[in-house]
Amino acid sequence: MKHEALSAPLTEVEADAVVVGLYAGEPLSGAASRLNEASGGLVADLIESGEVSAKLGDVATLLACPGVRARLALLVGLGERAGLTATAAYQAANGAARKLAERSRSRIACFLAEGWEPRLQEAAVCGLSVGCQGQDLYRSEKKRHPFAQVAWHGVPADVLASGQILGESVNLARRLVNEPPDRMYPAAFAEQARQLDAGGSVQVEVWDEQKLRDERCGCLLGVAQGSDQPPRLVIMRYQGGNPQAPTLALVGKGVTFDSGGLSLKPSEGMQTMKCDMAGAATVLAALQAIARLRLPVNVTGYVGLVENMVSGRSFKLGDVLVARSGKTVEVLNTDAEGRLVLADVLDVAVQQQASRIIDLATLTGACVVALGNDVAGLMSNHQAWCDSVRSAADRCGELAWQLPMFKLYDEQIRSEVADLKNIGEGRWGGAITAGKFLEAFVGTTPWAHIDIAGPAFVEKPRPWTDAGATGAFVRTLVEVARAWPPA
Repeated sequence: MKHEALSAPLTEVEADAVVVGLYAGEPLSGAASRLNEASGGLVADLIESGEVSAKLGDVATLLACPGVRARLALLVGLGERAGLTATAAYQAANGAARKLAERSRSRIACFLAEGWEPRLQEAAVCGLSVGCQGQDLYRSEKKRHPFAQVAWHGVPADVLASGQILGESVNLARRLVNEPPDRMYPAAFAEQARQLDAGGSVQVEVWDEQKLRDERCGCLLGVAQGSDQPPRLVIMRYQGGNPQAPTLALVGKGVTFDSGGLSLKPSEGMQTMKCDMAGAATVLAALQAIARLRLPVNVTGYVGLVENMVSGRSFKLGDVLVARSGKTVEVLNTDAEGRLVLADVLDVAVQQQASRIIDLATLTGACVVALGNDVAGLMSNHQAWCDSVRSAADRCGELAWQLPMFKLYDEQIRSEVADLKNIGEGRWGGAITAGKFLEAFVGTTPWAHIDIAGPAFVEKPRPWTDAGATGAFVRTLVEVARAWPPA
């Protein structure tokens, strides 16, 4: 799908559809006013009668609208102008695309982002790109049909280019997560990393099972040993800055399928566990965007890839694993496996002199209990770094909330037979004790952990997103890289 600038007036543009935004609580203006005038007051009449709403995310289709050449006009609610944020821009464009992509259309003309600041325009271009791609990878009859061309009125070419890159990268993360686990296993994901669409500017290194043994990645290997699919650790290096400049490390959990191991999940809890590699997919997609945007920064992505399966070789409750760092870990729940994988991957990032680290993982159901499906949990050992990550998320409209990392939680993961145990005491504070476990493997390196268990995958569609993988926090990671290094 190609995004391009549009100069033709709304009434003259040749397209399958024109997209026009409506603000709540004010007279029609801009493209909405021009469409209303061309149609002889039709838009105003429909709003007055209640047939059309300017509520954020509402869409209304006008077929054969008088006064325009396009086959249809789509009216999109934007809410109040004063409340227009990156979140609103993304959701409005995404919802419009989802509606129009219900059938095949060649050319769409958007009069949605006129007069917006570039940050909001970019969010809209990204949102529209994401909205016309579904999770229907293997359906004979597709539910979503990407457009061949999208023309934007009033949006500069450089914003169109960056928005398209972000949208394509979010869609990459979504596709990787939406792939079935029989096709997206550790070696297959590693091959996707080798094929990264980054113009050759990302160097990819893959550690196979023997290399992982040589590197003493005992926790990662312990999780993987129950599966017939061998594990991988992938390192992706983008050097856009001075070789001596600080390096940002992005670390992703890549459990390509999580049965729970011997702590077996119920069938209902296992049905969506192909999504347990969303952290790894987010890191890979962010590296693609950062490289294609040619940001002048040094970023390295690290993803640990395993299947957590049940067999006679599976790691067991009571086992003691030796992490790459030398710390010993008592296993008391094999379904708390992601933190074990990340323990070794974080140690690799620390040893390779990462200046600061962000890890992303669908780590705990406890985080969803605490914050719901739309908000990620944010934890850190360094408040200034945490604030930088949170600010980046705020700027691009993704929701994260900081959880406390008080020292009293450390006591919950101390083992009587090893240095650590892989779960806390009982049900309470499970997202935080998981974060505290990870903190034990980063030393003094500034680190932030984002638990994306809620927002990474949705089981039912919403007005602004399709069901399945969402690509959450790809844009946040890119925004962090844009502001790198932090003050």
